[in-house]
Amino acid sequence: QVQLVESGGGLVQAGGSLRLSCVATGSPYRANVIYWFRQAPGKQRELVASIIGEDGAGYRESVSGRFTLTRGHALNTVYLQMNSLQPDDTAVYYCKVPIGGQDYWGQGTQVTVSS
Repeated sequence: QVQLVESGGGLVQAGGSLRLSCVATGSPYRANVIYWFRQAPGKQRELVASIIGEDGAGYRESVSGRFTLTRGHALNTVYLQMNSLQPDDTAVYYCKVPIGGQDYWGQGTQVTVSS
């Protein structure tokens, strides 16, 4: 049974930083791609970043240059470093890990950026 946990959210002022973690346990298989999504109140869930393989990261335009997605040493662990946060980054952030043909989602972690 795969379990996925996100952590690291919180309340920060504009210009601040947070580091989100996503850890998927319970599978011996490595997910080749891992995604971060976010959903703000009243808005659709949107893709923020993804990483393919060890270091093939891609970002939505609005976070490019501010967010960095990297793999951790542990299997199916990634970190999303978020710098220069803006109020528009306020959302619940979700990690999605596809393993064995099934998508696993975490419960999300709240990020709130005050102006």
